Amino acid sequence: MRIALIHALRHSPPPIEAAFREHWPEARLMNLLDDSLSADLAQDGRLTTAMTQRFLTLARYAAGTGAKGILFSCSAFGPCIESCARELAPLPVLKPNEAAIEEAVGMGRRIGLLATFPGTLASMPPEFPPGVEVVPCLAEGALAALDSGDVEAHDRLAAEASAALKGCDVVLLGQFSLARAAPLVAAATGRPVVSTPGSAVRKLKRALGG
Repeated sequence: MRIALIHALRHSPPPIEAAFREHWPEARLMNLLDDSLSADLAQDGRLTTAMTQRFLTLARYAAGTGAKGILFSCSAFGPCIESCARELAPLPVLKPNEAAIEEAVGMGRRIGLLATFPGTLASMPPEFPPGVEVVPCLAEGALAALDSGDVEAHDRLAAEASAALKGCDVVLLGQFSLARAAPLVAAATGRPVVSTPGSAVRKLKRALGG
């Protein structure tokens, strides 16, 4: 069964591929990457109609290859992904964070949202259900460290920033690329940590009866 993975950050494929190896090794993966999406969002400061069209183009291409499901790994583009899901229904099209949000909400009502990309902290909180308090936290400099190949600095900066979330019931890691820092974040906060790759793979597998 072919599953299409669509990315806006070049750091996203390895953690989601690792999650598939753990939870659904039988799936056949294809990766589509356009890392100009994240750069353009950072420059524009908002999601545009043109951005949505670019997402639709990627999703249509993925569907045209015969993919039985599509998983986006770019958490800052929720409305664009929702447009793809509406057009391609009933083909399963998942946002990267929807399964993780469901898991986190089941663990508490005050949820710390840790991100390395500022756009995630703008687009993701509205995806939570009413009655949930979302505490946003940006790990300044962590994404730049990852871009430069300094994964240890990325993980350290993420953990240091997450210390501000000690008062939350649970910490949700807002980027696939943050999954690698989960143990350090758990140690820094003393709180349960939910990462997006594993939960996303498990939900897609259930949706497709895998």
